[in-house]
Amino acid sequence: MAMATKGGTVKAASGFNAMEDAQTLRKAMKGLGTDEDAIISVLAYRNTAQRQEIRTAYKSTIGRDLIDDLKSELSGNFEQVIVGMMTPTVLYDVQELRRAMKGGRDEGNYLDDALVRQDAQDLYEAGEKKWGTDEVKFLTVLCSRNRNHLLHVFDEYKRISQKDIEQSIKSETSGSFEDALLAIVKCMRNKSAYFAEKLYKSMKGLGTDDNTLIRVMVSRAEIDMLDIRAHFKRLYGKSLYSFIKGDTSGDYRKVLLVLCGGDD
Repeated sequence: MAMATKGGTVKAASGFNAMEDAQTLRKAMKGLGTDEDAIISVLAYRNTAQRQEIRTAYKSTIGRDLIDDLKSELSGNFEQVIVGMMTPTVLYDVQELRRAMKGGRDEGNYLDDALVRQDAQDLYEAGEKKWGTDEVKFLTVLCSRNRNHLLHVFDEYKRISQKDIEQSIKSETSGSFEDALLAIVKCMRNKSAYFAEKLYKSMKGLGTDDNTLIRVMVSRAEIDMLDIRAHFKRLYGKSLYSFIKGDTSGDYRKVLLVLCGGDD
């Protein structure tokens, strides 16, 4: 059963004043030492558009570039999170990814039973039934059909081949092409669950894949972090908050926990 969409954890701050925030940030970085808590209290509680206003206000009132100052004062993973939140390309990346996923994708909900059967058969013949894989056929179907259509194609494919489409992709493809196809299928099935899995894999076992952890937390905070949290808890039996708390430390942990938004 589909879970109700809940949205993001980072919202536009009420009573927002870009000039005041710019002064708070300058004060946090001026002189000896840096007040990381003050930086978190401003930037982690503003949305992307407000952060850009702060950057503009910082430039006009202080005459310095905010991102340059942040880079010179911060370091490590904490710096990567803060600079990531400040960089407009995070927003652009999300928009570009959405545009790329549309790359001619039918965004409607229309279902053609005959085309569902044809697509499932074409995918079967392009992979399982063929020596070598017809990559173009996989891309044509997976990148152009609407979500409702693809979910029915996946069901029909399983009926024909007695295998999930994911199993066939894993056995018939490899490397970055396999990763790309699996990502498309998982996003079509459940986007929030897909990102929950990415976060889980970034933290499980020895060591942390900080790049993936930071990228997902920063880019999804305003969009569907509440949904990702719900799926994480359902899939892995522990809260995303508790995973981050146990896997990170210091100011890096503090800012990620703010983006996470709660322990449930």
